[in-house]
Amino acid sequence: MASPSKRQLSLLTAISLVIANMVGSGVYTSLGFQLGSLQQLFSVLFLWVVGGVIAICGAFVYAALATEFPENGGEVNFLNKLYNPATGFLAGWISTLAGFAAPVAIVCTAIGKYGVTFIPLPATTLSIIVLLVITLLHAGSIHVSTRFHQFSTLLNIAIMVFIIGSAWVHSPHQTIDISPNLTAWKEITISGRFPVNLYWVIYAYTGWNAATYIAGEIRNPEKNLPLALFVGTLLVTILYLLLNHAFLLSAPVSSLRDQVEIGFITANYLFGSNAGWIMSVCICITLVSTASAMTFAGPRVTAVMGNQSKAFTWLKRTNKHHIPTWAIYFQSAIVIILILLNKFQELVNLVGFLLSICTSLAVAGYFKLNKKKSLLIRLAAIIFLCINSWVIIYGLYLKPYISIGGLLIILIGYVLWRYTAIKSI
Repeated sequence: MASPSKRQLSLLTAISLVIANMVGSGVYTSLGFQLGSLQQLFSVLFLWVVGGVIAICGAFVYAALATEFPENGGEVNFLNKLYNPATGFLAGWISTLAGFAAPVAIVCTAIGKYGVTFIPLPATTLSIIVLLVITLLHAGSIHVSTRFHQFSTLLNIAIMVFIIGSAWVHSPHQTIDISPNLTAWKEITISGRFPVNLYWVIYAYTGWNAATYIAGEIRNPEKNLPLALFVGTLLVTILYLLLNHAFLLSAPVSSLRDQVEIGFITANYLFGSNAGWIMSVCICITLVSTASAMTFAGPRVTAVMGNQSKAFTWLKRTNKHHIPTWAIYFQSAIVIILILLNKFQELVNLVGFLLSICTSLAVAGYFKLNKKKSLLIRLAAIIFLCINSWVIIYGLYLKPYISIGGLLIILIGYVLWRYTAIKSI
């Protein structure tokens, strides 16, 4: 149990952490690829509804688990106690690579792509510079990082609301059909393209469990943690639906299909060709907020791995502010490597596959608790597991190379655990 002196984070900070971890490059880069795979606009928007259901159901269960085990670490903490130390270590391994390092790399890559429209630097260079600034910020005082975090999150929400409002006011009022017709329902229920496209949405919703990673630092976690998870996740779900609808209102589907810079394209249709760079600035600000939030939360998970493996004990080292600086530097080093590899789509699919497995194990572990179980939380856990199983099965079938790569990462993590485990745990 964390000491009171280490519980420095307020409910507002926890909510802002959830929101900022979730709102990132996914919502600004996924729509084009979804439109390239799915034919019905209702199917595309329904992806974001299903993603919200997954996130909200997961948040309910994670809140119950975090209340039962109120320490830092998220899945590492949960699976270590619910199953065994090896499973907990693998959760940390997956979270470090797929839950934080890969998403931060994707976000920084997106910052670089949007940033080149108004900063005369190569995209990769710009991505790495932003990462280094964020890393140094979070390796310093926790008070500076949390203030920046709260400010950037509020700014993030304001920019999203501005985009949504601008689309409604300045849209060319083109006609789009988002009705739930029979063709759309067939595409959702029969076509394997729908569950596979959920990988993009799962990535975009990554962060709904963010507050559990710093549960040991939140004040009054029994009350504030469930509130932070639920409020943050619900707000983002609503924003995602409205934002994607705004994108569809603002630009022809043909111009968005298979494109990455959705925000830039939308701005050109909303405000003219000279205003695209303004939207790029706004989106970069929101993405910096997300990269900041993941750089704040991710190393808290990586540091927990230091308690489980001899090879990673150095990750536990903290500065005088109880910040795991070595873990922050370690995560950022991995991010730089991933940025240089420049595999955007492959990283998104890999993140979706691995996180579906990891979070499903944690949610399934709720049924192992020796306590009276809430009917609402049991229902949420069942819905979560059913949808995730659907996604994983179709992912194995339709994206075998990505799935094999994910399983190899899990195997490498197990080998590391097998030969470097701290046996006293």
